[in-house]
Amino acid sequence: MSASAFPKEHNIAPPTTPVTQRFASARAALNFGVPLLLGLLLWFVWLVTARQVLFTVDGYSDRVFTHRTTVDALLTDLDLALESHDRITPARASGLQHNGVVRVERARPVEIVADGRRIEIESWGVTGKQIMLDAALSVDRHDLLTLENHALSWDDPLPAAIVQSVPVAEKRDWEKVMVEPLALRVQRSIPVTIEQDDFAFELKSTAQTVGEMLHNAGITVYAGDMVEPALSSPISTGLRVRIKRSMPVAVQVDDRLIKTRTRAHTVADALSELGFGLSGLDTVSPSLSEPLRDDLAIKITRIREEVEIDEDVEPFETLFLPDAELLIDTQQLTNPGAAGVTRRRSRVRYEDGAEVSRVLEDTWIAQEPVPRTIAFGQKIVPQTYVTPNGDEISYWRKIRVITTSYSANTAGVPKSAAWYGITFTGEKMRRGIVAVDPRVIPLRTKTYVDGYGLGEALDTGSAIKGRRVDLGYDDWNLKLWNKWSDIYLLWPPPPDYQITWVLPNWPAVPQ
Repeated sequence: MSASAFPKEHNIAPPTTPVTQRFASARAALNFGVPLLLGLLLWFVWLVTARQVLFTVDGYSDRVFTHRTTVDALLTDLDLALESHDRITPARASGLQHNGVVRVERARPVEIVADGRRIEIESWGVTGKQIMLDAALSVDRHDLLTLENHALSWDDPLPAAIVQSVPVAEKRDWEKVMVEPLALRVQRSIPVTIEQDDFAFELKSTAQTVGEMLHNAGITVYAGDMVEPALSSPISTGLRVRIKRSMPVAVQVDDRLIKTRTRAHTVADALSELGFGLSGLDTVSPSLSEPLRDDLAIKITRIREEVEIDEDVEPFETLFLPDAELLIDTQQLTNPGAAGVTRRRSRVRYEDGAEVSRVLEDTWIAQEPVPRTIAFGQKIVPQTYVTPNGDEISYWRKIRVITTSYSANTAGVPKSAAWYGITFTGEKMRRGIVAVDPRVIPLRTKTYVDGYGLGEALDTGSAIKGRRVDLGYDDWNLKLWNKWSDIYLLWPPPPDYQITWVLPNWPAVPQ
């Protein structure tokens, strides 16, 4: 058999089937998953065997898992920068407990400017004095401690720390905060000698001027005190301040009570220094030569005398004088009149503006009263009036009156009375009888009133006074009146002695 009779060997891949594909995928997954499962197993074993600790730094907390057995080792792992004065609880050498707590409190940063130096420290002090002692700086209670230009007492509690957040990713909470340093400034006090009323003492102050130093020390300086050097003078080491005290006095003058102070020795010197002058009859109590003493009350009485002239005014009277040439019911002022004046001269004494005495020195009549004279007319002439009906009447006087009306039944007299329906003149009541005031219109005067007609003044009445006229009616034809009207007194006039030349103005005639 020849070589060609035998087939040659070839590396021919077996045919691919679904079974072989699944087998390949499973092998690949096993190659990847075994290390992953092994890693998860190791992580789980590490987590189970680790200690859980609540770690707190300056109030910020986080839970930490560790295989460290001591606090110091855990701090090393956390790479937390600490100073020797920071507080760690429990101590560094203490062992860690599962679910234990480790607390770290870091001291507060402080920046101090004092004695020309700038010092930076961390301190647990809560007052300025404690922080100064931590910085090994001396403390004098007269030195001035300031925080942001605000003065603090050495024993005052300092304000809480200002914490700012720092945006740092992937950091623990306590690594994301920054505490601002507390900036304190110390101004050292300067010793000054005070001499007051022959007594000297030393005073320490941080004030800039003499006046500020005395004010801060509670030493009151009054307006009358003398201070050397001046209150505005600057403070310097070794300065001596002299104070010459004034005395308190009270001055009563011109309705004022003035409380002040002075370094004068007598009342006269004090008034001169205070600018109170005396004149004329003014008096001073106590006397001008009186030595001054504390709280002395000085009274200045202002005295003046004046000559005053008073006058009494005597009213003048009004006289009515008849004038035969002036028409009746016409008046004319002939003399306006003048009041009488009597004057008195007096000498008046005033003390502090109040009158205390008055002496009459003279009295005289400066002007005699002069009466006012008014002429009234007595001339009567016949006058003519045409009534609304066209009748012409002749009259001697026209008077503006208020007219009312009445009858026997409305006159106020009971029917049982003997004089019921009888007028003052004895006439029986009827239309045409007019009730008048005889002082204004004489009885039995013939009259005329528009709307009423002719009448005769034959009656009077208790309410019929002055310019009031009651028009009479029968009971059956009574017409009510109550208005102002003109009444004409018909010619001829009565005798002069029956005429009232100046009529009363009541009721007042409306204008």
